[in-house]
Amino acid sequence: MGIYEELQARGLIAQVTDEEEIRELINNGKATFYIGFDPTADSLHVGHFMALCLMKRLQEAGNRPIALIGGGTGYIGDPSGRTDMRSMMTPEQIQHNCDCFKKQMSRFIDFSEGKALMVNNADWLLDLNYIDLLREVGPHFSVNRMLTAECYKQRMEKGLSFLEFNYMIMQSYDFYVLYQKYGCNMQFGGDDQWSNMLGGTELIRRKLGKNACAMTITLLLNSEGKKMGKTQSGAVWLDPEKTSPFEFYQYWRNVADADVLKCIRMLTFLPLEEIDKMDAWEGAQLNTAKEILAFELTKLVHGEEEARKAQESARAIFSQGNADDMPTTTLTADELEDGCMDILTMLVKAQLVPSKSEARRAVQQGGVSVDGEKITNIHEVFTEDAFKAGVVVKKGKKNFRKIVME
Repeated sequence: MGIYEELQARGLIAQVTDEEEIRELINNGKATFYIGFDPTADSLHVGHFMALCLMKRLQEAGNRPIALIGGGTGYIGDPSGRTDMRSMMTPEQIQHNCDCFKKQMSRFIDFSEGKALMVNNADWLLDLNYIDLLREVGPHFSVNRMLTAECYKQRMEKGLSFLEFNYMIMQSYDFYVLYQKYGCNMQFGGDDQWSNMLGGTELIRRKLGKNACAMTITLLLNSEGKKMGKTQSGAVWLDPEKTSPFEFYQYWRNVADADVLKCIRMLTFLPLEEIDKMDAWEGAQLNTAKEILAFELTKLVHGEEEARKAQESARAIFSQGNADDMPTTTLTADELEDGCMDILTMLVKAQLVPSKSEARRAVQQGGVSVDGEKITNIHEVFTEDAFKAGVVVKKGKKNFRKIVME
């Protein structure tokens, strides 16, 4: 089985252009491909995970990845999947985020000489002359056709700024530059990026001739992967300072029964033959599958030692209700009111719920306990002395947090 067939078997490929040519290039290690990452934060999150795993798979098969950091497009912001415009970032913020991305990507991609590249589209986009761009690129884009793109259609009712309208042109121009400068002959992206990606393929062929080798392929769940990046208590980051290895492990340990085998197939590097045997698993076996998923992905991001520690801590929590490696929230005296804190504020501070209304609902539904005792009173308070000793707050069956005083 070639790598292209393996990607299909893992359920990763949704749409392609020029399938036979793509298959030939990928299976023979002749693809130089890029995936773009806009630096909207100082850490990648689990929504980027599928793209990183894909780059690793293809590199191991002899292909050369280009990680394109959107230092230039970051000034505009991708309207795909959004109902409003992103906040504008400063050049310093964008550069800092780009630096953080490379460090995290290096866990997945070998950037040693000739094996992979990391480039920043600020290197060519920020120096563009507006009139030259209009003349060079503008004639190759139909406004009518652009307006039919899904990434724009969903924004038309609430308003699409002219700034964001340029994003497709910028992304397409990226592929054109990468093709000419680095021999990049393929681009990958999520199914929500299809229109933008086709724009790049067509731009190359229109400017350089139909025989120009430019291929496009989309991943099945990258847009769903972006949703994976968010939980009710915030984003799940790859940076251990933002999401601890234990929290990262727990995130994957808590996936729905219906999704666990799909995630194992798409995201882990376990052999397909081994995964196929799991297809018949049900009941308690699915909990074993969740442990496998959580361990394998935590190992990929944080290393085997941290994955093992997270697994042992999770098992200790479920069997004994406590563990040394439990994620912890540290309070200061200033956060207390008259030396106390109520249960609703505690749940929010512990990031187990996004708001006090959600906290109230959780308590009223009987889903909250502190140190093993169920809390039913939404006005329950805990003293500074209790926090100094450390209290364990539990929401539902699987979400834990220790709260201590500074």
